[in-house]
Amino acid sequence: MRRPAPILAVAAVLLLSGCHHDTAPRAVAPLAGVGFPPDARTATAQLAALAVGWGRNWETYKRENFGRYWSDETDAVGGRNGCDTRDDVLRRDLDELREGDRNPCVVVSGVLHDPYTGKRLPYSYRRASQIQTDHVVALGAAWRAGAYAWTAQRRLEYANDLDVLLAVDKQTNYDKGSKTADKWQPPRQEYRCEYARRYTGIKARYGLSVTPPEKLALQRMLAACPQ
Repeated sequence: MRRPAPILAVAAVLLLSGCHHDTAPRAVAPLAGVGFPPDARTATAQLAALAVGWGRNWETYKRENFGRYWSDETDAVGGRNGCDTRDDVLRRDLDELREGDRNPCVVVSGVLHDPYTGKRLPYSYRRASQIQTDHVVALGAAWRAGAYAWTAQRRLEYANDLDVLLAVDKQTNYDKGSKTADKWQPPRQEYRCEYARRYTGIKARYGLSVTPPEKLALQRMLAACPQ
């Protein structure tokens, strides 16, 4: 007779699932917004329409203002699909993807071709990973650009919006921190056009302001996009 799995083992499996609902995960839901990222021409027009001003309330920023944990309980892209936000990002960004047999939310393994550096980074949930989930417009930068005035739910939505997020190299993400586009750009120059398109699209979607140096840096990156 087969013995039941120990309670701790069962709990570990549930934690790895990355899901928070009793119903079957709806992993087929779109993992990117329609028309996102905008093309260079659209992003340039969006950038021109953004409010320009210096960041405010930087001293009041706290990470927990955007929620303590990943949340599926938002109406942002990827929200309410039954899967953990980080797993959604991995499922979207990894190649050679292997998902859980019983639960497609679970990312068992895959390979990230890091957009910021070009590194090839293998992933396995059984091992420590060199992959982190980056907010393209960092939470601290968003706070200074207007998120300080949002509701808690709006900030939670931003923090879990898949269009705001990318799977990237961990060390590069540390280097980026909460820097804005005038103070940090991807080391891999080939990605700077898309980075500027994503960055500007996020600012436009959420009505965030840009500083004068930030706007100039984005204009230069967008102007260098292939025509």
